[in-house]
Amino acid sequence: MALVFVMAAVLWGIGAMLGTPRRMRWTMIAILWVGVVVIHLTLPASAQLRLATGETAAPWLLLGGFLALILVYRAMLARLRNRVDGTQPDSGPAGQAGPFSATELDRYARHIVLREVGGAGQRKLKDAKVLVIGAGGLGAPALLYLAAAGVGTIGLIDDDKVENANLQRQVIHSDDRIGMPKVFSAQAVLRAQNPFVTLRPYHRRLNADVAGDLFAEYDLILDGTDNSETRYLVNATAAALGKPLISGALSQWEGQIALFDPARGGPCYQCVFPQAAAPGLAPSCAEAGVIGPLPGVIGSMMALEAIKLITGAGQDLRGRMLIHDALHAEHRTIRTHARPDCPVCAAHRSTGEPADDQPAA
Repeated sequence: MALVFVMAAVLWGIGAMLGTPRRMRWTMIAILWVGVVVIHLTLPASAQLRLATGETAAPWLLLGGFLALILVYRAMLARLRNRVDGTQPDSGPAGQAGPFSATELDRYARHIVLREVGGAGQRKLKDAKVLVIGAGGLGAPALLYLAAAGVGTIGLIDDDKVENANLQRQVIHSDDRIGMPKVFSAQAVLRAQNPFVTLRPYHRRLNADVAGDLFAEYDLILDGTDNSETRYLVNATAAALGKPLISGALSQWEGQIALFDPARGGPCYQCVFPQAAAPGLAPSCAEAGVIGPLPGVIGSMMALEAIKLITGAGQDLRGRMLIHDALHAEHRTIRTHARPDCPVCAAHRSTGEPADDQPAA
């Protein structure tokens, strides 16, 4: 047996000198172990190779089984740790790459019969990866409808915990989950609502250190945050990576929604709002109040715009902003334009212009 251990040490040492990755070195040692086991199972007992490597396969099989148990234990431990950290995907049972199951076909039948969506559009939804920033007033309805629609991979990032004051409008949370991180409260509801989607909860604050790597994993970003610092960070990161950004905002009885997509000819958020509002001019919902159903209206519209963008259905909001006045039951659409000197998106903007075939209301 000593000969085999010497050979393993030599393989490891040579790999280390050559800079071979650790995974590859372990693979070479595993191949050596398989070779030794095969020798003991196939050669006669008197063969010199068997005598030189321990005479019997039993200790090698026991060693392999012991190491396999250690690897399984480490993998389970890592999975549990990642779940606690909020970085482990919560995979649905059907898998993302395979065909639709009979249950999925029945579930999404109302989409599939729509001429503008159809089976091809539903496939695009299943293949899509959407990141929702904020699991609060706007994020709650957006997440619910994205999951219900069958968006294959949904990321949700928020560092807040559920509070009693949230429950007046953040319908994804409930009284018994007060004190729970919002992303895990939302994850529980979404998993129960549609087990065929993959959920990636991130219980942390979005900052410049992680935004770039996080956004790169997704096709589309939905911003439901309520502070200017995060909004400008989200916009700059999405513009730099060429990711379309659907942004929603609320104040008392009024909400607004827009699609910012400079990579395809539209403006970015900073083109429309070059500077953050002065303190006091844009109070938060906690300061100014907000009517409970309004986040549901705007958040649902954000999900609708995401579904349209993914499937290619209808006319999107690129180059337009929709403003909804709930108090007077009115809404209007205004044109938005890219600024040639925008410090965020001028370098990332395409030469095309957004479609102008629908006049603003």
